[in-house]
Amino acid sequence: MTNARVTIDPQFVVGAINRRLFGSFIEHMGRAVYTGIYEPGHPTADDEGFRRDVIDLVRELGVSAIRYPGGNFVSGFQWKDGIGPKEERPRRLNLAWRSTETNQVGLHEFASWTEKVGSELMYAVNLGTADTTDALEVLEYANIEKGSTVSEQRIANGRTDAFGIRMWYLGNEMDGPWQLGHSPADDYAKKASRTAKALRQLDPEVELVASGSSHPTMATFPEWDRTVLEYTYDDVDYISCHGYYEEKAGDLGSFLACGVKMDRYLDTVIATADYVKALKRSDKTLEISFDEWNVWYLGDNLRSFPRQADRFYRTDEIEGNDWPEAPRLAEDVYSVADAVVVGGLLISLLRHADRVTSASMSMLVNVIAPITTEPGGAAWRQTTFYPFALTSALAHGVALDVRVESDHYETDEHGSVALVDAVATHDADAGRSAVFLVNRSQSDDITVTIDLAALGTTAVLDAQTMADDDISARNTREDPDRVRPTGNTSASTDGSVLTITLPAVSWTAVSLG
Repeated sequence: MTNARVTIDPQFVVGAINRRLFGSFIEHMGRAVYTGIYEPGHPTADDEGFRRDVIDLVRELGVSAIRYPGGNFVSGFQWKDGIGPKEERPRRLNLAWRSTETNQVGLHEFASWTEKVGSELMYAVNLGTADTTDALEVLEYANIEKGSTVSEQRIANGRTDAFGIRMWYLGNEMDGPWQLGHSPADDYAKKASRTAKALRQLDPEVELVASGSSHPTMATFPEWDRTVLEYTYDDVDYISCHGYYEEKAGDLGSFLACGVKMDRYLDTVIATADYVKALKRSDKTLEISFDEWNVWYLGDNLRSFPRQADRFYRTDEIEGNDWPEAPRLAEDVYSVADAVVVGGLLISLLRHADRVTSASMSMLVNVIAPITTEPGGAAWRQTTFYPFALTSALAHGVALDVRVESDHYETDEHGSVALVDAVATHDADAGRSAVFLVNRSQSDDITVTIDLAALGTTAVLDAQTMADDDISARNTREDPDRVRPTGNTSASTDGSVLTITLPAVSWTAVSLG
């Protein structure tokens, strides 16, 4: 058995944990909306057609904020299609995902749903096929209480109070050739800058996110980010980044270390933003919105969509040039190993809590999601549900810079990587702390000794571990509870030292108080 050591000191603070770090994302893609969150004929549907079983699971997941309505979808979306009487809303071709959009769920419906699940609504505007005028109109519709033609239209459509949306995204993945309205960095940046200035004139309280690189493998990264920020630095609060991770060619060792890739990506984005800060002699420090992240098995199709979107459909749901409604698209079924990686990515996000103050796990339901549904049937938790839910529940206060002493192993993609990764959080007001750990070894359990002396008297309140003898095990419709976290009975403490054994390929959350 291998050993490792972790040292925790509440004086070594990374930064305060913003609850937006535990956000998610809903796009009009596949079954995320229709038969995902919304299914009027379902046995659990409420009076607005939303599935109560999904609402309960989203609450349990602990999602703080939800980005909407895209994603690639937003770059061709006409927001007025989703307001007014449902029977009068147009049916449109969703060019991003080669399907038909019925517009039965729009801004009013989605805002109502986010209130039901207790999450903040974050909104993306179309800067692909639309322009500053369009962005101004949707902001006026959403946030101005009354008195203008556009705000009075919202009231006439049944919403007396303004939606009060605070966080607005200036387009989506505009660096990508697959994106409708894709343009060179300086063209997008000029458009984003003038849109940001206009939005602030209308509502000075908005928080604005510039579209950064859509993946660290993009040939234009990080030059795109630098160019965009040189135009928009004074206008925005955030630069966005996106990252998806997968096991490639059976290289499990590299896959388990995806947190290293996320760390390096974030460090580069932060360095780029700080370079522009220095260039502009600015006193403002830009924050990071990691507003799409997850495990997604794209394979060689990475960033080939939407022009090859048919590759992501089940072949029995699309033929020729058909434009199906809510097809089964990108419905990955996640394993134990995938859940361990998601837990590791959450460790990386917490490790950057001083700069990453908003993040959205992509997506929430059905499409590369922690929650899966069947039309007319059950909803269940995927393996990735659990590390997100536990981290959201336990990570409060501040993130701490911990010291990890661990053996390393060699990976093809990342070089030498520590077998054990960890982060800790501390809530002084509540007198609670938490430690999150991952064991990347494929063969060995690892006993970790955690020095808690600086925290004062500490007891283990709970310890939960995601692991299984079969790391390919998954939760399915037939066996929705096949994989669940289990209590780690090896966790013990004398108040100053915590000893815990981490199974091979595992993620663990320990609650201390």
